[in-house]
Amino acid sequence: MTRPPSHDRILAAADRLAGLIGPTPLLPSPALAQASGAAAVWLKVEALQHTGSFKLRGASNRLALIPEESRPAGVVTCSSGNHAQAVAWAAARLGMPAAIVMPTDAPPVKRQRTEALGAEIHPYDRWREDREALARALTEARGATFVHPYEDPEVIAGQGTVGLELVAQCRAANGQPPQTVLVPCGGGGLSAGVALAVDALAPGCRVLAVEPEGLDDTARSLRAGRRLANPPEARSICDALLAPEPGALTFSLNRALLAGGLAVGDGEVRRAMGWLFREHRVVAEPGGVVGVAALLARRLEVTGQRVVVVVSGGNVDPTLYAEVLGEMAGPAPGSA
Repeated sequence: MTRPPSHDRILAAADRLAGLIGPTPLLPSPALAQASGAAAVWLKVEALQHTGSFKLRGASNRLALIPEESRPAGVVTCSSGNHAQAVAWAAARLGMPAAIVMPTDAPPVKRQRTEALGAEIHPYDRWREDREALARALTEARGATFVHPYEDPEVIAGQGTVGLELVAQCRAANGQPPQTVLVPCGGGGLSAGVALAVDALAPGCRVLAVEPEGLDDTARSLRAGRRLANPPEARSICDALLAPEPGALTFSLNRALLAGGLAVGDGEVRRAMGWLFREHRVVAEPGGVVGVAALLARRLEVTGQRVVVVVSGGNVDPTLYAEVLGEMAGPAPGSA
């Protein structure tokens, strides 16, 4: 029986990744503190990670545990782009072939970077086909190892190293741990891993998932006490956060550990992308800025609190980003 994710497994993942994946910066944001009413806000910028997102942590941790004798058969996964790049990078490092089941509407920049890392792309229709079924069929045909983007204890443990870092960095910055942490949420692997780490290192700190409006399956599931799927017609520019429903494993963890969930609209996400560039010169993709968007829109009461916001990825489509920057005229969101 597979052991569930735990704080000890996150610590083991951190040891395994040491020297391979460096810590990402925790940037103070006085402007976001002022806009939200928080005492202090820091940005955990995973957009500056190798391959441009936090996904490299979980993928590298999981692939490192594939036995030597199984590596020639390769690895298969399904992803809209960030996990795909992470698996391709980790597989190339280990000399393993990688095949990725990727939606046809994935941002071209994510597909191109995945292919540049040597992975083989298998396109599918996000709205009509079951990506996991396709990936598992491909895995069986090749005798490969399937690495789920979030329903895997070692992937979750790798993502949990984000939580280890942000608590330690926050203590180093001001002598105290955070009181609130906002985490972008798709399938729930990042929020589960971060919540596990924060629960062990900073008891009393609340961790909340942030999702796109209409695709807030984790928030709705937390309120209902059971997993709920997103409506099939729901759409968002947050391509990294379009999981159809919470994972069974991730939801079991998130239900126990999260303080709740928030949702933000695409317009708020676009404004947050522009705001982040204007205030910090940080380039982030739509799904990566939902926590920033939630604070700017005051979706949560954080008056007087120490807050960390995870900026989970920076692999943004250049055309979309140019549009967003062109919309930046006028006062910054949250300003008087």
